[in-house]
Parts: sequence; C-alpha cells; structure tokens
Amino acid sequence: MYYWDVAKSIFDEYSIVKQHLDSYNEFVNKRIYEAIEEINEAEDRSSERRTLRFHKIRLEKPIVVEADGSRRKIMPMESRIRNRTYSASVYADLSVMEGDQEIDRAEVYIGELPVMIKSDLCHLKELTREELIANKEDPDDPGGYFIVNGSEKVLIAVEDFAPNRVLVSKEMKGGKELVSGRIFSVRKGFRSKLVLERKQDGMTYVSFPSSPPNLNLFIVLKALGFDSKQKLLNAFSDKPEVVNDVLLNLESIEAKNADEALDYIGKRVAAGQSEEYRKGRAAYVLDNYLLPHVGVTSNDRKKKAYFLIRMLERCIEVATGKRDEDDKDHYANKRIKISGMLIDEIFRYAMGHFIKDVKYQIERAATRGRKMQIKTVVRPDAMSDRINFAMGTGMWVGKRPGVSQLLDRISYTATLSHLRRVRSPLSKGQQHFEARDLHPTHFGKICTHETPEGQRCGLIKNLAIGCFISGDTKEDISKELEKLGVELIKH
Repeated sequence: MYYWDVAKSIFDEYSIVKQHLDSYNEFVNKRIYEAIEEINEAEDRSSERRTLRFHKIRLEKPIVVEADGSRRKIMPMESRIRNRTYSASVYADLSVMEGDQEIDRAEVYIGELPVMIKSDLCHLKELTREELIANKEDPDDPGGYFIVNGSEKVLIAVEDFAPNRVLVSKEMKGGKELVSGRIFSVRKGFRSKLVLERKQDGMTYVSFPSSPPNLNLFIVLKALGFDSKQKLLNAFSDKPEVVNDVLLNLESIEAKNADEALDYIGKRVAAGQSEEYRKGRAAYVLDNYLLPHVGVTSNDRKKKAYFLIRMLERCIEVATGKRDEDDKDHYANKRIKISGMLIDEIFRYAMGHFIKDVKYQIERAATRGRKMQIKTVVRPDAMSDRINFAMGTGMWVGKRPGVSQLLDRISYTATLSHLRRVRSPLSKGQQHFEARDLHPTHFGKICTHETPEGQRCGLIKNLAIGCFISGDTKEDISKELEKLGVELIKH
C-alpha cells in the first residue's frame, strides 16, 4: 500500500499531462507577447511606406455569441455537443503608421485561438470534482487537449535536433569521405541551418541560407573581421593539424582583407549590382542568416567568427581521429517540441498572413481614396482560418503532417498514452535503423516497451511514466551558470 501512496502523491503533484499544460500556459502568458514584440521589430526594419504597430494584445476566455447577439461563457461539453471550437477571442490594440505619423489606432478583434482544456484560459481550471461533475465533465480527465469543431484534438510532441548545438559527423559524398559540422541556429522563430564541411584535402566550405555555393570558410572569416593572416593564426589553437589546415585554406583564397572578402561574397549574392550594393547585401546576409542565435548586428560578427573557428577545430579533431563523432541519437542532442511550442509556430505563421492581408486592405483603401480606419481593414479570418486548418487537418508549418490528431478515447489508458506520445520527423518509409533502435539515453525519458509495429516502429514513442519535460529558457540557464561562477569571455 505504501508504494501506491508514493505513486499517487507523484501524480497529484505532477499531472500526467503537466508538460502540455505548462507549455501552453507559457505560450499564452509569455510567448504570445514576445511574438508580438518581434513582429513590431520586423515592422520597424521594414522599408514599406505604411507599417502596422501592435501596442497590446488581449485574450478573452471562451465565450459564445448567440443569434440574438448575447454573449456568455461556453464550457467544453457544450463545445463538443454543438460542434464548436473551444477558443479564446484575441483582441489587439493596433495602429497604422506612415513613417513616424500615426494614421489611425483602435482595439480590434483579430481572430480566435484554440484553448487547451484545463489550461489557464479554460473555465475548468481550479474547479472541484463536484463542480466538474455539475458541468458534465469527467473529474478524472487530465486535460491537455483541444476541442476543434466538436472533435477532441491532441498535439503530438515532435522530436527534433537540439537548436544552437553543433553536431560533427563523418559522411560519404561523391565517393569521398568528409567531416561535416551541422547546427540549427534558432532565433525568435527563425531557423537557419549551417553546414561546415572539411574535405579530405583539408579544404573547408560553409553553407547557410542565402549563401553562395562552395563558399570557403576563410572568405567568411575575413569578411567577419579577421582580415589578416596573423589574426587568423592567433584565433586558432596552435595544434599542428589545425595550423596546417589554416595555412592551406589561406593560400587558396584571393581576398586579402575584409572589403575584398565582402565583395567576393557580394558578387555571388547580388551579381551585376554596384560594388556598394554588393557589399551591403553581403553584410546583410552575414548579419541576418549566419548563426542568427549569436546575434544579428555588425557588432556580433567577431563572435560568429570565433564560433565558426571552434566548430572547424572540432571537425579537424574528428577527421584526425582525436575526437569521436557526435551521436545524433543521444538524447542530450534532442529536444521535444510540445503543445506551447507548436502553437507558437502556427500562431507566428498565421500572424504573418494576417499582417500581409491587413497591409493589402490598407493599400486598397488608400488607392480608392477611402478614409483609413483599422476596424474596416482587419479581417479576423486571415488568422483564424490558418490556425483552424492546421488544428483540423494536422498539417503544420513546413508541411509536417500528423501533428494534430483525434484523441484516442477507446480507453482511459489509451487516452493517457496518446497525450504522452512523441513522434520523430523521419520518414516511416525509410530504414533509419539507428534512429529506430533503443538508445541507452532513453532510460527514464522514453518508454522502452511502447512503440507500434510495422513501418512506424521506433519512430513513434511515448514518454516514460516518470518523465517530465522542463521548460528552462536560455536566460534561466545563464543565471544558473553565473551562480556557479562561469563568466562570459569578451574578445
């Protein structure tokens, strides 16, 4: 009996769907406001004549508007019976700016956001067992799912590579072995994949979004400020194999300083343009698409250079056998995207379309000579339709299918299992033997028994019963490192 009491106390404190509830609550209480601030930053950098500015955003708990215009709160059971979406109304304090001048400002209804059952926006939160029964709800239902058009939908957690983390491995390309370092650099919703390749002859190339093909790494390093041979040699370690690679690559490039390196890149990203424009475009690509998590200003270029230098040294160590390849299947190199992160993705995507639609309506009104009024140019469907389509079909940003699924209600344990499911983004039609295997680092995190048979074996997993997903941010980790006495090295 004692053991059952211990198990019960764990689940009383940590709900079986705690990871979903915490993640969604973090989104509605924090991430949604950060997304709006980032939209404002993007609008500030826009070169368009008219821009939008969000001042505040407000979420209203689920309500229903009846045919006679009356408004009242709606409970989840009524949403199921009436085939409605259990959602929160989103209101934004918007203004249209022309330069620094404000043309019009008003709070407008911009759409609906699906509400997770038992989350902070749900009417069922904090209700007692008796109150839940009175509202025709199962008092033992854990929540953690959504109601879309009367159907219960669960967002399946997605396993992905850890962002902002370097993974080095050996690969075969064109019949020759090379060592590649990869990193998914993520900043404010933007994801940039960088690949650094060291070939058998010691030549090193780098690729990232908007970069020209076969771009030598040392051209990039020179463009980032390491414009002399001595500076580059001082930045690298003095290991013989590292120095040999540095000298070999320096001999093969023609750019002698930062200006020539920028122009070299500019000729390939903005061919046929003036020299000034080419250099400006090359600088823009380096600042915004190269390792954006390190920074997106010209002051961050030296940090990016040091990051690439350390990345290359790791590749050289793997190539010379002084370091093992990184294990892609090690769970330290994985992250799990749960409900709040997935809703954040689709919200940002939908808001992008909403802003484009509002700007189109503004320009059309200006062309026709109408008086500018925000309330007449905002179409809430521009945001809501995309969110509802994704929730209804399961097709997520990046054309990922199966993220949203009908909740399994065959049995109570089937429901709990579905709410703790984790899926891999890998294709079920390919072998992926190593990715399907049970890894030692799964212990305590992933259930070692539950996985389907057939093509999806090993790609569909479930969280272990005692596993809880932390939501620590970069800032939280930085504070803990500061407490341990770790200091930031300033170059």
